[in-house]
Amino acid sequence: MNETITEITPATLTLLAAVAVVLFMLQELFPLRRRTNPFVHRLFVNAVLSGLALGTSALIVTPVAGGILSLVTKRQIGFLRLFDLPPVAETFLAFLLMDATFYWWHRVNHQIAFLWRFHNVHHIDPDLDVTTSFRFHAGEIALSAGFRAVQILLIGISSVNFVLYQLVFNVSTMFHHSNIRLPIGVERLLNLLVVTPRMHGIHHSNYREETNSNYSVVFRWWDMLWRTLHLGVHQSAVEIGVPGYRDPTDNRLRHAVVMPFVDQRDYWRGREH
Repeated sequence: MNETITEITPATLTLLAAVAVVLFMLQELFPLRRRTNPFVHRLFVNAVLSGLALGTSALIVTPVAGGILSLVTKRQIGFLRLFDLPPVAETFLAFLLMDATFYWWHRVNHQIAFLWRFHNVHHIDPDLDVTTSFRFHAGEIALSAGFRAVQILLIGISSVNFVLYQLVFNVSTMFHHSNIRLPIGVERLLNLLVVTPRMHGIHHSNYREETNSNYSVVFRWWDMLWRTLHLGVHQSAVEIGVPGYRDPTDNRLRHAVVMPFVDQRDYWRGREH
């Protein structure tokens, strides 16, 4: 198996860029929530943070993932290597295991104070749309390399299934961060299976109990299974962001970059149920 298969190919990058453009146009035509902050400034900050995150992923996460995938293939290590499954069954099980473990990685980023310092950079975006989907602090991406190594090693996922899941993961992330107002019937139907914009919008609410819910990435089942599903909040009642970081200066690029390394404020002041 080609050890560079985890790298983003031009075709994959083109596909993801096309999905992002389509989602961006749809959210402009059919917005779910009104913007509360100047878009051009947000776009600049999100673009730079996303670029730093993607660069960190290419320099650290991709080589780590590639090395572990090579080890799994060579040594036949991991849960899925214990069974001689048909290809379709192996792919399905690999997707479930990858998605379930990502649920827990997302959840611990909210529950462990040190990790939250970095993940909070994603949550202080004062609006939520497709440009938020790759807005992560480079430190969070670097820290995720260790998780990725353990995840791949324990699951024993093949390189092909890893790439397929990553493609679905990225498309899903862009979709549920988008600000698209889907017809409610369509959204409810989709939400029987996957995470949708309304569901993830609640996760970005500035109420702590709502933020600490809806951790799923692709399939919504994990929130149901581990009792963190929170629905039924009307989008007009959802205020995006973190209440302790609502000042316009908090979303400046310099502040977002240094925020994990300075004294933290009371994140939820005055906004806990």
